[in-house]
Amino acid sequence: MRKFLRSWLPHNDTVKTNRWLKPFGTWLHQPYLWHLHRRSVAGGMAVGLFCGLLPGPVQMVSAALFAMLFRVNLPVSVFVTLYTNPLTIVPLYFFAYEIGARVSGVQGSLDIARLSFPEAGWLEWGNGLVEWLMTLGKPLLIGLPLLALGLALAGYMVVRVLWRVAVIMRWRARKKSRLAGKLG
Repeated sequence: MRKFLRSWLPHNDTVKTNRWLKPFGTWLHQPYLWHLHRRSVAGGMAVGLFCGLLPGPVQMVSAALFAMLFRVNLPVSVFVTLYTNPLTIVPLYFFAYEIGARVSGVQGSLDIARLSFPEAGWLEWGNGLVEWLMTLGKPLLIGLPLLALGLALAGYMVVRVLWRVAVIMRWRARKKSRLAGKLG
């Protein structure tokens, strides 16, 4: 698992020499932000899943800040925020609304017809989206943090379990090859 992740993640030296990241000084050069072990990657997954439900452009910045705060893998936490995109955000917010409605006791479900926007320019569409989000109110404000916490916890546990399974499988394969070497 570690070899697979290393092939996709940037090396620490690459980050140190990047001209766009130099203003952040030694903050990004902490070794714990780049370690690939079970706790760090699972924590990065949890941070990324939590921050992915934050509005728009603050997702990656907040994931980076939380990764530094909780001392988890920075690239994993920032990359995982990409699970929210224009195709997934509406179903996720709808699910968060439903969770919030059940928890807060709001009767009825969200009217699906109100989720569509007419053909309009970016400014009109953006204003329409803000108005739509404002009408959702209390259930969405309750549901989003609950969904974010649930996704973060589930992601953390899944990574921990899958990492453990991969380690056990490697141990067994090594043991099998040792036995084959002794017999052969």
